[in-house]
Amino acid sequence: MNYFIIDDDPAIRAMLTEMIEDEDLGIVVGEAEDGSLVDNGLLAIKDADVVLIDLLMPIRDGIETVRALVDRFKGRFVMISQVEAKDLIGEAYSLGVEYYITKPLNRLEIAGILKKVNERMLLEQSIRGIQKSLNIFTSRPQSPFVSSSQTKDIMEAGRSLISDLGMIGESGSEDLLRILEFLQNEKQRLGSAFKFPSLKETFAGIAAEKLGIKAMEVEIQKEIKASEQRVRRALYQALIHIASLGLTDYANPKFEAYSSTFFDFLEVRKKMLELEDKSDKASNQSRINMKKFIQALFMEAMKLIV
Repeated sequence: MNYFIIDDDPAIRAMLTEMIEDEDLGIVVGEAEDGSLVDNGLLAIKDADVVLIDLLMPIRDGIETVRALVDRFKGRFVMISQVEAKDLIGEAYSLGVEYYITKPLNRLEIAGILKKVNERMLLEQSIRGIQKSLNIFTSRPQSPFVSSSQTKDIMEAGRSLISDLGMIGESGSEDLLRILEFLQNEKQRLGSAFKFPSLKETFAGIAAEKLGIKAMEVEIQKEIKASEQRVRRALYQALIHIASLGLTDYANPKFEAYSSTFFDFLEVRKKMLELEDKSDKASNQSRINMKKFIQALFMEAMKLIV
């Protein structure tokens, strides 16, 4: 099973991940520090089966998050909280939460409940498989073409990658999503003649789209500069996040996949040394290759699109 963890406490997220992996219950495909950072598009791109979600979070709590996701999410919710109020527990169950687990975390309880969730979901999948097989004999042949509604949008793919890179809360992440959309439109427009535009052309393109055709040149130039600054700050945050992953676990799959894909590895290693030596003043003058990052983000997002 694929698990997605939503909890504002990084220690809790780490403990749950360790429990799931140690008990061979599945894999953790994503995590977020607040419910406001998760939507159905992100869960779909991550192919999540089970969402482990905290009740109390600073921006959007577990109840509101489940309410926002439950209509379209086909998996299961398991809520984890230190709150034992009966009315809140009752509301969680009424929204479709499968189990409500109280903190502190108990390994045996977590393992037992998640095994039950897994077994129930596997049973339901088997039943659906049988029904699908029976329908072959009673329904018309289906079209081999995939409908557009089944195609994963590049914005959802980009949001998933941005979340993995630890910068979903940065204002520059929205600029990056607009850049992905701009590049996709250019690729569709130019076809085989497409090549990556310069950074100047890219930022000018998203600035013009954001401000509209009536915007004055001075306004566009101002937006271009502001957008570049927001993106640069977001990329710096992503560098810190990836370097931190490497310090915690050099074999972390995200670190291995992203450290050289999105950055120059020497810069990642340099940031790791800065973070490791807390007595040294951390430098925010890291040389981040913005063009490489944007091209890598676009290419990785395109790979995720069906």
